Amino acid sequence: MNTIKLVFLLASMTGLLIFIGSLAAGRLGALGALIVAAVMNFGSYWYSDSLILKMYNAHEVSETQAPEVYTAVKNLAARAQLPMPKVYTIPGNSPNAFATGRDENHAAVAVTDGILKILSKEELEGVIAHELSHIRNRDTLIASITATMAGAIVMVATVAKWGALFGSDTGEGGSTIVAIVTAVVAPVAATIIQMAVSRSREYLADEGGAQVAGSPYGLASALGKLAKASRSIPLNANPSTAHIFIVNPLSNTFVMNLFSTHPPVEKRIARLLKQSEKRN
Repeated sequence: MNTIKLVFLLASMTGLLIFIGSLAAGRLGALGALIVAAVMNFGSYWYSDSLILKMYNAHEVSETQAPEVYTAVKNLAARAQLPMPKVYTIPGNSPNAFATGRDENHAAVAVTDGILKILSKEELEGVIAHELSHIRNRDTLIASITATMAGAIVMVATVAKWGALFGSDTGEGGSTIVAIVTAVVAPVAATIIQMAVSRSREYLADEGGAQVAGSPYGLASALGKLAKASRSIPLNANPSTAHIFIVNPLSNTFVMNLFSTHPPVEKRIARLLKQSEKRN
C-alpha cells in the first residue's frame, strides 16, 4: 500500500513541477522542472532525513544525555522488533515530535525540549510508540519525500510567479495571467496532495502506536496536551514539513485548519478510546 502511495506522490508532484515549469518558460521550463524533479526525488530518498533534522537544529543524544527519551525509544523499539533508531532533541518550548528516515535501518526519532516538560512517562511512551509505528510502516520515507518535493514546488512556483510578473509573456506555456494564477494555486495543490497521503497514515500510526505501547491511553492523553500546548506555543515550522510532526505545529488559524495535513485531534483521541473498548 505504501508503494502505491509513494508512486502516486512522486507522479503527482513531479507532474505539478513540470506543469509549472512549462507555464513559466515553455518546453525549456518543463525540461528544467523535470531535471529539478529528478534531482529532488533522488536527493529526498537519500538525504531528506538529514536535511529535515538540520532544518530544525536537531541534536543527536545519547542515553546519558537524555535518559528519559532514549530509554523509552530503546525499550519500545525492542517491543516493536525494530532496530534502535537514532534519537534527537530539538531546542524550543513548543511540544512536538517526528520520525524520519528512508527505512527502519536508517531511522531517527526527534522530540522537542518542550515535549519533555509537559508529558508524563506513559504519555511520552505513547508519542514515541506512534513515531515508531511510522518507521515500521515506512511512512517516514513518504513524509520525507513529500516535504522535499513540496518545498521544490513552492520554490519553482515562486520563480514562475515573479518571472510572469516581470516578463511580457510566458511563450509556449501560455499567458502571464495563467502563469501567475497557476503559480499561486500550485502550493495549495501540493498541500492537498500531502493531505491525501498524510491524514490516513496518522490514524494508522495512532493505532499501531497504541499496540506497541500496550495501551491507547498514554497517546490519547498526550495528543490532547500537545494540541493545546502547540496552539499556545506554535513551532516555527516550514509548512512543507508540517505533516511530519505528531500534531500540527503551525498556528491554529482557520486557513491552517482547512488545509491541515493532520486529522482533527479530537477524532484521533476518539478513535484511540474506541480501540480500547474493542480490546476490552
